Amino acid sequence: MSEGNVDEQRPLLLVEDEPALAQEIGKELERLGYMVKVATSEAAGLEAARSTDAALLIVDRMLANTDSLSMIETLRGEGNRTPVLFVSGLATVDERIRGLKAGGDDYLTKPFAMGELAARVEALLRRSNDAPTVMLRVGPLELDLIARSARRGERTLDLLPTEFKLLEYLMRRPGQVVTRAMLLEDVWHYRFLPQTNLVDVHIGKLRRKMDMGGEPTLIRSVRRSGFRLDVDADR
Repeated sequence: MSEGNVDEQRPLLLVEDEPALAQEIGKELERLGYMVKVATSEAAGLEAARSTDAALLIVDRMLANTDSLSMIETLRGEGNRTPVLFVSGLATVDERIRGLKAGGDDYLTKPFAMGELAARVEALLRRSNDAPTVMLRVGPLELDLIARSARRGERTLDLLPTEFKLLEYLMRRPGQVVTRAMLLEDVWHYRFLPQTNLVDVHIGKLRRKMDMGGEPTLIRSVRRSGFRLDVDADR
């Protein structure tokens, strides 16, 4: 049995449509002391994730010829923050990145040893038991992720939901150049990249709310690339 990391109340949800693999994974995790609930399709997995207070989701990327990324994106969009471990035969770097961007916390490629799966599960459960992040603080900016409130110094920022998401995205990547394509995909969830000035319009609105009374501009435009949150500009 895993030492001190078995959650005795909350099961692990395994979403896997290959009966033999589901049985093998389930037996190994139960041998280690975990409770395991199995769903065999994307629809069943989505329903189970919504109705079960699972400690962890273990999800096969390809379920009955469908990509389970949409299931995780749906759950994340609904506010479900249960850790997700993808298992997949899609082993390229691009596919792993897609899985993590969709809301996965870890990605294990097939074939894998049961010992490695167990180690990944234990690590994710240990990480999820740490105190969750409820406040983001970057330079003069502060976001309360529970109250959905934002401040710059002593001043409250009256942000619309999309503006809040946009600022949160930038605050999680301070000093990093964020492209328009990244924002369209990760904030607006466009699966294709239309010719649009949507990002620039919202960045402009966010800047007008953030920068007042001669305050330095914190969101800098990077020519031919995108934008960067430059908190050093406030010093």
